[in-house]
Amino acid sequence: MRVIVVGAGLAGLTAAVELTAAGADVVVLEARDRVGGRMHGVPVAEGVVGDGGAAYLGEQHTELLRLIDRYSLNLASTAMAGESTFLIGDQRTTTPSRVPPLDAIALGDLFDRLDDLVTRVRPDAPWLTPGAERLDRLSAASWLAEEVRRPDAKTFFPLFIGEMMAADPAAISVLHMAFYLRSGGGIRYLNAFEGGAQQWRIDGGAHLLCEALSTQLGDRVRLRQPVQAIEQDADGVLVRCFSDTNGPGSQHRADRVVVAIPPLLAQRIEFRPGLPALRATGLTGRGCAIKVQLGYPGPLWRDRGLSGWSVSTGGPLLSTVDDSPIDESAGVLTGFVTGEAATAFTKLSASEQAAAAVAHARRLFPSLPAPTRCTVTDWLSEKYSRGCYAALFGPGDWMKLGPQLTIPHGRVHWAGTETSLEFFGLMEGAIRSGQRVATELTGIGDSVADRGKVLAR
Repeated sequence: MRVIVVGAGLAGLTAAVELTAAGADVVVLEARDRVGGRMHGVPVAEGVVGDGGAAYLGEQHTELLRLIDRYSLNLASTAMAGESTFLIGDQRTTTPSRVPPLDAIALGDLFDRLDDLVTRVRPDAPWLTPGAERLDRLSAASWLAEEVRRPDAKTFFPLFIGEMMAADPAAISVLHMAFYLRSGGGIRYLNAFEGGAQQWRIDGGAHLLCEALSTQLGDRVRLRQPVQAIEQDADGVLVRCFSDTNGPGSQHRADRVVVAIPPLLAQRIEFRPGLPALRATGLTGRGCAIKVQLGYPGPLWRDRGLSGWSVSTGGPLLSTVDDSPIDESAGVLTGFVTGEAATAFTKLSASEQAAAAVAHARRLFPSLPAPTRCTVTDWLSEKYSRGCYAALFGPGDWMKLGPQLTIPHGRVHWAGTETSLEFFGLMEGAIRSGQRVATELTGIGDSVADRGKVLAR
């Protein structure tokens, strides 16, 4: 069987490796000049590469851990010692707790209400959750206005949703919020470092895993091949790539195609015959995440009894974390610009972004010197990602898109973390989607019945 995989992110590379092992003739087409998709290594200090994209994992991410072990990569603990820093309005405080100095009763009530939503959603089919239509019509911001009265809870909610989902509450449905939190292992697991979904990162950067998968595939991976059209007929599939300044674009024939790119990008491909269902709607949003890494000679905040972890109620750096290398050869403070703050931040020039980030870090950690390097990874402006961590399902999206997420369109099959009902939006979800589609393909025949289904649409 000849298979073309569109997209050399973690999902596409996983599918390609699995299919190759099963004996398929595989070609991977990637629009960028690198592999990895939303896993991207960026320079953060002299000789140190950090995670510009996906970074963290925990014990429940079993398939990711298995691949890390297979390719002999190492884990770095995210355990933090020292006090947290909070900037609530103009008030800076430090405390041993990771909980912001807000009304505990208000936060407890908020999480009780969120837990109720999360436990009610059906993780295997969120669109079949009791009351799904109402939950999918209602934005998370509207839910907050209706259900939550305490000011401190209203202050904290967008910070929490920004950190967990890289979302503006106005842009996502309540059903999407509840499903995302349930799919990822629950609120407490997703939000935790020690024992949670942020327990480790891959030493040297998560992109090393994608590079290892790509190395195994060798010249099967073709870079700078943005797909323009996918055409099906009785004989197979023709994939056309965009032309470039050097001449006409390439064409590739196969028996099957795996589309392993974010839904906003998949929706832009020209399919013939046309798709029977949308991959994204006008309300499907980009994950609103921008990562800022500030490099220092070492993790200097530790000398002052600080962990590097912070939360701010104002942007741009809504949270920071210590991502310094294990050997402390450099200090790396990673800042997260998410939700509405990311939408504003992406409109700034590169110099304005750096200046705003450095100024914010100075307010958080006044005793720190100026950073030796400031690296900004702006996912909202990334042409071949359209946001990060994952696409945001807006009001009505789950009812329209959910039932069709994984159903093949004739010879076209779907992968990507947004097609995974397990760990949606996470690296683990991407891997599981790649495994699922590989199993799907190796378990089918290229029969006359298959061809008939395509031509009848």
